[in-house]
Amino acid sequence: MIQSGKSAVLVIGHPGHELRVLHWLETVRPVVFVLTDGSGASGHSRLPSTTSILDRVGASRGSFYGALTDREVYEAILNRDFELFVDLAREVARFLTDETVSYVAGDSAEGYNPTHDVCRLVICAAVDLANHSRVNEVKDFDFQLTGATNGSSGNHDLRIELDDDAFARKLEVARSYAGLEAEVNEALNTNSELAFRVECLRPVRSSWDIFSRDAKPYYEEYGEKRVAEGKYGEVIRYREHVLPLAEALREMTVEKDDYRSFLSYQTASQLDA
Repeated sequence: MIQSGKSAVLVIGHPGHELRVLHWLETVRPVVFVLTDGSGASGHSRLPSTTSILDRVGASRGSFYGALTDREVYEAILNRDFELFVDLAREVARFLTDETVSYVAGDSAEGYNPTHDVCRLVICAAVDLANHSRVNEVKDFDFQLTGATNGSSGNHDLRIELDDDAFARKLEVARSYAGLEAEVNEALNTNSELAFRVECLRPVRSSWDIFSRDAKPYYEEYGEKRVAEGKYGEVIRYREHVLPLAEALREMTVEKDDYRSFLSYQTASQLDA
């Protein structure tokens, strides 16, 4: 399973998520797709830091690589601009279909940040499309973005235990990543460092069931606070915004007459970095 080059793809919502699976990244050297530039409220892109990591390990970039700002993604979610995310899923699916890709790894849906969850939706749709279009199945894995990174879902996980040198490199790269200093410090201060010594990719067995969510996600609570502070104009909500997007993406993956023709459709979106 752990092979290098185009046999694996990494799809992440924000630059910096690759730190969670850094040793896997340097071992496998996947093709990397990134939805946003990670600029957030600061307006400063985090892409240069991720680009430096990819260059260092020999990983390559996908057809979209942080061309969208976080604000643009949030606005698209709020405005129900489903076609933007359909185009992103189609881009990934096209690559999975054209290349000899064995598996995809990417963000998990944790209800923490809407971009993370939407990234997972895009991955689910892309994998479903690709698996309708080719003989060999593309497998789908996710990894935790909050808390410790060694959480397991069962015996079929892809687990990598870091040796001393790999672990030291991971800590050094994480601590020197420009733009994520606070997040890295919080993660290391609230968890044992050893909790990040195991990288765990977990198989996503049912692509869409993970969006049957009853509890209010954290990003709604956070958004409500920001609206009250006058920082946001509107709250991204699961049932009003994210769930309809999930349904639109799922709908695009079912019962096409010709999946290959659908994937060869050239979109008008300018997604290349």
